Amino acid sequence: MITPFAGAYSDSRGIPGVRKEVAEFIQRHGAIKVVMQMLNTIIRNERDGILVPVPQYPLYSAAISLFGGSLVPYYLEEEANWGLDFVNLRQTLVAAQSKGITVQAMVIINPENPTGQCLSEGNIRELLRFCYQENLVLLADEVYQQNIYQDERPFISARKVLFDMGPPMSREVQLVSFHTVSKGYWGECGQRGGYFEMTNLPPKTVDEIYKVASIALSPNLQNGFECHLQMGLMVNPPKPGDISYMKYAAESKAILESLRKRAQIMTDGFNSCRNVVCNFTEGAMYSFPQIRLPQKAVDAATRAGKAADVFYCLKLLEATGISIVPGSGFGQKRKDVIDEKLMDGVLCRVFHLRTTILPAEEDMPGINALCLSSKKFNDSFMDQYDHYGGGHGQSTGERATICLSMAD
Repeated sequence: MITPFAGAYSDSRGIPGVRKEVAEFIQRHGAIKVVMQMLNTIIRNERDGILVPVPQYPLYSAAISLFGGSLVPYYLEEEANWGLDFVNLRQTLVAAQSKGITVQAMVIINPENPTGQCLSEGNIRELLRFCYQENLVLLADEVYQQNIYQDERPFISARKVLFDMGPPMSREVQLVSFHTVSKGYWGECGQRGGYFEMTNLPPKTVDEIYKVASIALSPNLQNGFECHLQMGLMVNPPKPGDISYMKYAAESKAILESLRKRAQIMTDGFNSCRNVVCNFTEGAMYSFPQIRLPQKAVDAATRAGKAADVFYCLKLLEATGISIVPGSGFGQKRKDVIDEKLMDGVLCRVFHLRTTILPAEEDMPGINALCLSSKKFNDSFMDQYDHYGGGHGQSTGERATICLSMAD
């Protein structure tokens, strides 16, 4: 059925009623944006750089390359639960500047994709202070803000922290926050609607961004109206006293509690494997473990013309039918280790994989069987390439992490 108003143009910035609900939501939480539009606005040429966390959601590196800018990667510290190293961050900035790159903006992803870690309020304060000192625009990707599976670091928006810090920072740090209906536990992945909110950007800059948005003409009312309504419901859900509130609250609680259980099951499964360790998935939808691959496996992958983590994933697929995504697609720091628990102290390379935690709990018996199958394959693979000296798992104090990836 065609709605009676489908033939009319809408405001290029979005349907006014939904924009009003989004604005009210921002006052309580934070916001989102179509990332590519903002990057396109910021990047002028190859001398404009964007600081991006690594491992990172590949959208950022791809968009920066598309618009002709320079990716400036800063590495998250796996040993610190994928936390931030501000000494390394400053060194990265200085190194980029020494190459003639003008770093214009910094990206944060909170909760992080693909690592699943959540930023503490203290980390966000330091990030905002860093951006203030270096005159950087902060691009805050907060699309998984509803998916939190621990209580130590609840989600807190960069905008809220910024305003809590007070002047002069709250009036001067330029912040763009992103959110969308296609992520989070709502999981409406087929609906690609979202919004972004701009804080402290000059009015003339905002006007130019509206002009860029207008190039795409008005949002599609026939298909886009449903997406807009869903976004309005996301930012303005049922409240106590509403007829649907009890059902909404019960369903939301059940989904999040189930996701927390699944995050623990996936983490425990990885940590039971030889040469593998996985940090707990604090938020978002992913586990990102690390795997130590012996040099003989790396050499075999090279002979096959594959990256070592791709080689491992293909071998797993061939042997078990289990599909996982190699971590090299998200970026990873080069690291070689001598694993003394292996015979003759075998040289290993550190790699990662990513997987989701999305299979439903009722499917978990099957998932557990897959985990056992994966573990059996992993033992066989390590036997073949590392001449393991006995026992399974990691020695005391050692960490190895494997990372799997199956969703965007």
